[in-house]
Amino acid sequence: MKKSALALAVSAALVGFGSAAYADTTLYGSARVSVDYDSNDSIYSLVTPPGSPPGAPADLVRIVPGSDVWDMVDNTSRLGVRGEEDLGGGLSAVYQYEFGVDTTEGGNFSGSPNRPKWVGLKGNSWGSVTLGTQWTPYYNVIGVGDIFNSKKMFDRYTYLGDAFGLRLNNSLLYSSPNWSGFGFQAMLVVNGTGPTPTTVVPNQLGNLSDDVDLWNIAATYKNGPFFAGATYMSTNNSNDLTNEFGDVLDDRDQWGAAFGYNARPFGFTLSYENGDLNNLYFEKSESIYLTGSYAFGNNVIRASYGYISPDDSELLVVTPTAATLIEQPDIQSFGLGYQYNFSKRTRVFVEYVGKDFDSDLGGDRQTVSIGTRHDF
Repeated sequence: MKKSALALAVSAALVGFGSAAYADTTLYGSARVSVDYDSNDSIYSLVTPPGSPPGAPADLVRIVPGSDVWDMVDNTSRLGVRGEEDLGGGLSAVYQYEFGVDTTEGGNFSGSPNRPKWVGLKGNSWGSVTLGTQWTPYYNVIGVGDIFNSKKMFDRYTYLGDAFGLRLNNSLLYSSPNWSGFGFQAMLVVNGTGPTPTTVVPNQLGNLSDDVDLWNIAATYKNGPFFAGATYMSTNNSNDLTNEFGDVLDDRDQWGAAFGYNARPFGFTLSYENGDLNNLYFEKSESIYLTGSYAFGNNVIRASYGYISPDDSELLVVTPTAATLIEQPDIQSFGLGYQYNFSKRTRVFVEYVGKDFDSDLGGDRQTVSIGTRHDF
């Protein structure tokens, strides 16, 4: 069976598109599996016993024991359909419906629940408008540094946008056409009937407002091997929702810029982020992330360095029953990887990443990932 015919059958079975037979539909996917060795130090916390007055001495308590484990890991495998139908006059209907597939635990369509699922219209002269669950403009800028195979390389300890800068539900996205290399995107998240959040849940924005909950814009320039971009996102907490400590959640924002160059055999990226719309630190923080790559024959060598730092290294959090001193350490990350390409679609890789927490409370971690990936 031809791939396009199979795609039509799968798309009809999965999403029930009655008009799928009249659209140019493509079935695609990626299987990404590795065997990982993880070495994690114990994590300690300074905790004031319940009932103590504010400012009382805190005890050092181990909250997470250290571990050294081998594990089979799925690195965000996925299966999806995407397509486009020519409506005439330069107008097209476009759609994508993607599922996360957990290849290691045997879960069907269960991994990464907010994979892209959207539908919209595209015009040759004015760009496109799409609605659903989509990649953010923020990631489309800062994500230029997401070049490794293991999902543990570009995570919350290297990318502040990991909380709300990946994919967002309930989103409306405008993407401009290509104007001689320049492009623009704008996203609105509208979740008026969603659950009321009390804590930050990554990539699940709750009902912060009765209208727009979050907005995100980005401008990019691409010319041959060169890339440059800037992005800004902000929440709108007009409902004055509070966190678990009873504090009103202020409107939060974050911005970033990125540069890249990729012309075989060399490539590099540099990105910077600053803001408080993340789930790693309380209040504002900043991130710098640098990557480099060198390709020769079927081989690719990659390296990275990341540095994340909070504005406030220590915070005293006071509740009616206790006062807790929270240490917010600087974090450095180091990555190194080797990849061998059997073809354009099949590769094997070995990657190392270390996270160095500048803290007496521990938490350093290291991972060696040995895996394979096949795209179709």
